[in-house]
Amino acid sequence: MGSKAFLLIALLSLTAATLLSSTAFAEENEQDPGLMMNFYKDTCPQAEDIIKEQVRLLYKRHKNTAFSWLRNIFHDCAVQSCDASLLLDSTRRSLSEKETDRSFGLRNFRYLDSIKEAVERECPGVVSCSDILVLSGRDGIVSLGGPYIPLKTGRRDGRKSRADILESYLPDHNESMTVVLERFGAIGIDTPGVVALLGAHSVGRTHCVKLVHRLYPEVDPVLDPGHVEHMLHKCPDQIPDPKAVQYVRNDRGTPMKLDNNYYRNILDNKGLLIVDHQLASDKRTKPYVKKMAKSQDYFFKEFSRAITILTENNPLTGTKGEIRKQCTVANKLH
Repeated sequence: MGSKAFLLIALLSLTAATLLSSTAFAEENEQDPGLMMNFYKDTCPQAEDIIKEQVRLLYKRHKNTAFSWLRNIFHDCAVQSCDASLLLDSTRRSLSEKETDRSFGLRNFRYLDSIKEAVERECPGVVSCSDILVLSGRDGIVSLGGPYIPLKTGRRDGRKSRADILESYLPDHNESMTVVLERFGAIGIDTPGVVALLGAHSVGRTHCVKLVHRLYPEVDPVLDPGHVEHMLHKCPDQIPDPKAVQYVRNDRGTPMKLDNNYYRNILDNKGLLIVDHQLASDKRTKPYVKKMAKSQDYFFKEFSRAITILTENNPLTGTKGEIRKQCTVANKLH
């Protein structure tokens, strides 16, 4: 009888432990539902409409803002977590990601502050800077003629800059295609996804600092001769001033439109950056470049899939992180 009683007590204890564990798990899930569609439907139902309207108004006045919003997604979400660490200003103890060499050319952050202020007026302390960064990028893509991408929300903001590790995550424009594929592969983006993401080079412009090594002291022989003439005209200095307005449009045909013209350009050796040339020549990526050059629908499908994966990279949710009052500064801890 003693052994049976012991067994019964053990079973009851195990059952109680399981119930406690299940309750704790349920409570944790209730506190942290993770990312979800329409996360703010109860707490700030107008949030996404406010962001969309602000993007529309700002784009109407400043067309180049859309390129910046798109780049923000890449530069923030690819570096360990999609948590708006990119937006933090430098402090006495840490350098801002915005001020690193890898972030050269990023600008228009003040317009994200304008969007944040508009959202705060309606719902103070509710919508994170990381969600604003992601949704403004999504709406910026639409402004550029790209696809509308349904994206989940519920991200919270990080408290620290990742400037010290940024180069371990963000591939440079001169990196080998192997490194580029590995860096994106680490966050779940496959080869067609990488090819599609680089299609963002179909809009915006590239500073001469980033491409003069293909022109001086000798012209890169793989470049299209006609395109070289244009590049030399735009970048006449072998050592350009980083602060000078010396740029080449990424796509001379449709510079303000996110489309598949980029892929036709790089197949014709008209890509500005080394990574553009490698994308069109590497045997792992070239088949997808050709496919996207032929089909904009295919490009948009893979681009949407890759952006979705990128924006869901290791977010802070639930009680992790915070909702910043200002996107450039972490909240004061009391």
